[in-house]
Amino acid sequence: METIVFDIGETLVRDDRHWASWANWLGVPPHTVSALVGAAVVQGRDCTDALRILRPDMDVAEAYHARAAAGRGEHLDETDLYPDVRPALAELRALGLRIVIAGNQTVRAGELLRALDLPADVVVTSEEWGVAKPDREFFERVLEVSDAAPHATLYVGDHPANDLFPAKSLGLRAAHIRRGAYGHWWADHPDVTETADWCINALTDLPALVNAAPSGVAPRIGTGLRSVP
Repeated sequence: METIVFDIGETLVRDDRHWASWANWLGVPPHTVSALVGAAVVQGRDCTDALRILRPDMDVAEAYHARAAAGRGEHLDETDLYPDVRPALAELRALGLRIVIAGNQTVRAGELLRALDLPADVVVTSEEWGVAKPDREFFERVLEVSDAAPHATLYVGDHPANDLFPAKSLGLRAAHIRRGAYGHWWADHPDVTETADWCINALTDLPALVNAAPSGVAPRIGTGLRSVP
């Protein structure tokens, strides 16, 4: 393994604030939005469908810009990171791996992430690239910035349809993380367990995975790491 590429939402960053801010903007309780997001996840739909259920005539992109104009736009700081993010990225970098962060996020999210000065070589978002997952072009761009062959590049994410399946279709290795609504709900689905190279419960499982990868044997770390044939 030479490069590890990380998804952003619910892989590195918690989505609590994101959905709570939408609930506040729409004037509904946060648990209402959370419940509808959960329903979308179970049905295999996009999470933004939750907003369209609440406001069928709302253009989500226009509402996003209206929020920003009203001073209620995106915010992201250290408290939004999962606690294992910095230690895991730092350890992986110390092992000599190239670290890339690339996910479906806005230009603003990219700016906020770079301001956190994470131990990463590249931080980029889909809006900055002008193409979003699961589009094949997104993962072609991932390979461009990875500076490594597909088999030497590992993509880590929580969303099977956006992360795992398209990454594997281009020859990348993939780790599915049991984190967030998608990560937990779909973790044990046969399509996930049969497709993923590894299934992990925490980013701190990755250094052991990388160390074992050259031997061709996927390690087991308690119940946190599962080898998938």
